[in-house]
Order: sequence, then C-alpha cells, then structure tokens
Amino acid sequence: MNKPMPKMSIFALAMINVIAIDSLRTIPMSASYGFASLFYYAVCALMFFIPSALVSAELTTAWPQRGGIYLWVREAFGKPLAFSVIFIIWVYNICWYPTILSILAAALAYVINPSLANNAWYMLAIIFAVYWLITAFTLRGIHISSMVSTITAIIGTLIPMTFIALLGGVWLSQGRPINIDISFNALIPDFKLGNLVLLNGVLFGLLGMEMSAVHVQEVKNPQKDYPKALYYSAILILLSMVFASLAVAIVTPPSGNLDLVTALLDAFSTFFTAFNLKWLMPVVTVLIVIGIFGQVGAWVLGPAKGLLVAAEDGCIPKFLQKENARKMPFAVLITQGVIFSIICLVFLVMPTISSSFLILSNLTGQLAFSSYIFIFAAAIRLRYKHPEVPRVFRIPFGNFGVWVVGIAGILACLFAVLIGYVPPSQIEVGNLVFYEGFLIIGFVGFYLVSFIIYKLQQKP
Repeated sequence: MNKPMPKMSIFALAMINVIAIDSLRTIPMSASYGFASLFYYAVCALMFFIPSALVSAELTTAWPQRGGIYLWVREAFGKPLAFSVIFIIWVYNICWYPTILSILAAALAYVINPSLANNAWYMLAIIFAVYWLITAFTLRGIHISSMVSTITAIIGTLIPMTFIALLGGVWLSQGRPINIDISFNALIPDFKLGNLVLLNGVLFGLLGMEMSAVHVQEVKNPQKDYPKALYYSAILILLSMVFASLAVAIVTPPSGNLDLVTALLDAFSTFFTAFNLKWLMPVVTVLIVIGIFGQVGAWVLGPAKGLLVAAEDGCIPKFLQKENARKMPFAVLITQGVIFSIICLVFLVMPTISSSFLILSNLTGQLAFSSYIFIFAAAIRLRYKHPEVPRVFRIPFGNFGVWVVGIAGILACLFAVLIGYVPPSQIEVGNLVFYEGFLIIGFVGFYLVSFIIYKLQQKP
C-alpha cells in the first residue's frame, strides 16, 4: 500500500514565494532611487503587491485544482484568452532568465576577473552554460523540490540580503559618508518620466505571488494555509528588499554611473574593503550563485508545466506535449531553451551589459504585467460569474473590495507596460530606434504568436 506523501508546511510554501520573488536582481534598480525607494516600495506594495497577493489567495482557495492562472482566466473569459495569458507567462519567464543569470555570471567574474562582467561574450558563455545545465538536470527529473527551494532561499537570497542590510546599518552607525540624502525631502521622488523607467524593475521584483498556486494541493489545509503563507512571505520579501536596497544605495555612486548588473557586488566590495573583510567576497559570491541557481531551477519547470495544462484543452501542438521517460515536458523545455538562446543575443547588440539587462528586463516586465491585467480582471469577473463557488478566503468588503483591489492592480500593470517604452535617464541605451523597436516587436509579436498557435489548433 502506497504511503501518502508528506504535506508541505506553511513555512516551506512561504519560502517558495521568497525564492521565486525575493531577487537580488531587483536591488540595483530600487537602489538607484536612493531614499525615495521607500516611497516607491510603499506605492508598489499598495497598488500591486498586496492586490496580487489578495487576488491569488482568493482565486487559489476558490479553484484549488491544478491549473492556476490558466484555470482562473479560462473560467472568467474563456479558453482563447486563457491560452494567450499562460503562453505570455511562459514567454516572459524565458526573457527573465538572461537577466537573473547575468547576475550569476557577474558574481563569478568577481572571483575570476572583475573586468569580465563587462564582456558580452563571457556573459553569454556563462548564461548559456548554466541555463542548459539546469535544463539538463530538470529533464532527468532532478527538479527543485520544496526542500531545496527552502534551502536556496535562505542560503542564496535571504542571507546575502540580510547581510548587506546589516553592513549598511553598521556603516550608518559609524557615521561613515553616504551617497544619498536621507532627509524627509529626499523621500519624495523626482517624477520625471526618464527617472521612472526603472520603476518597472522595482514592480517586477514584487511579481510572482501566484507562483505557489501550483503547490496548493500539497499543503494540509489549502484554504487556510495558503493565505497564511502569502502573508508571511509578503512581510519577508518587503523587509528584505527595502533594507538591502538602502544599503546598496548609501555606497553606490550617483545614478548616472549605475551598473544594473554589478551594483550589488560593487556594494559588497565597498563594505568588505572598509571593514577589512575582503576574504568574505568569495563566500558571498558562492551564496549568490547558489541562490540564483536555485531560483532559476524553481522557475524553469513551473511555467513549462503551466503551459502543458493548456494542452489538456487542445491549445498547443501535439509535438510540444511530448514528455520523456521521467515525465518531464521534454519538447517544451527544449523549445524554451532555443527561444532563450536567441533572445540572449541582445547582449551582442546593445552598447553595454547594463543596457542589455535593462531592455530584457523591460520586455519581461511588459509581458508579465500585461498578463496580470487579465488576472486582476478575472478576480472581478468571477465574483459575478461564479458567486456560488465557496471562497474560504475572500478579499474584504465584498464586491466593492474586489473592485478596488482589481482596479489598483490593473492601473499599476498598465503603468508598468507603458513606462517600459521610455528611455531611462540613468543608462545609455544606444540606438533608440532599436531599443523601442525591440520592445514593440517583442511585445506585439509574442501575443500574435499565441493567437496564431491557438487558431491553428482549432482547425479540424
């Protein structure tokens, strides 16, 4: 007789959110705003982070079946739109992998030769090698379990974030010089469009609260434990990101010299040099590499499996539904690897590594937030379309509450999509036509591909 699988704890589920959301990648972007990052995080939390957590909690506890976002959008708006949304979620993750892996490559460069962090060919080689290594492990069935996700969250993300926040606190307590103004006036940001572009990255750093929805059936009491996990993880994520960003900001050069890829490592180097702790740099580098490896490993399989849910409705070609002997989605993983490899070539076109990082981050954010518009809209629609479905966790204040939460989230998403097209004042992006064209073609093109795939599958 088969023994029942052990249930996932609330802590383990919260750590899955932390490893999926709490990212070292976002810190340089938020640090570029200095003390005003507190204002931005407060606004982003109110307009997007908290609404997305509330919506995820309600929809997951109402529809705990396998399918997550695809199921929610399908129930609200039908199969065609649901497929487009799940397809875009799959694609935006492919665009995200190069950005997070570039941080890993830069961390390794700090140990080998720091100048390599600005070498496009080096970055490509490391990014390719690590991504395909993770894919190879995944295809063998050695995917990242909840236990491994918990370990990598603590070792590779929370420890470096907490450590740099503590270093920043010690720096301030010793009265050392800082590169930001921490007065009340500095809390209010400059709202010029060129200065708001990196806010796309800050918002993206708070995205992904629905990721743990695929694990909802693995906890003892989904209706109660899932909302608790969201609550605990939200507190951990916000605190770690805010304090880590401020720590980087106080020792980072003015925004005109911002390097989105190496700013975090530069900050660690500055702290270690000042405190005679240079020997810790390789240790921190290893921790960062472990964290990123685990984070990418946790996401490589998730969106691919999400896309396969649409296969049950006949939305994707049969060749993409193929699995290997270990029940891994072989065709989808290989296809996403090919798309990933092509997208990475942007590192050879953009003038700097930072500008490559930025353009991929913006495309990732635009695709991601466009899909979230439909998630927020689905939460509103389902309150009226299926009021009879039990919701153990409900967004407070009835239908008025779900409208407020939904509209706040939709407005935040629309802002993030549109602001991504504005060239930043902090970073040189090179040819403006290429920059804008890449984002427009990428955004429109991927949506068109999703519509075409769906239409082709509906032919008799």
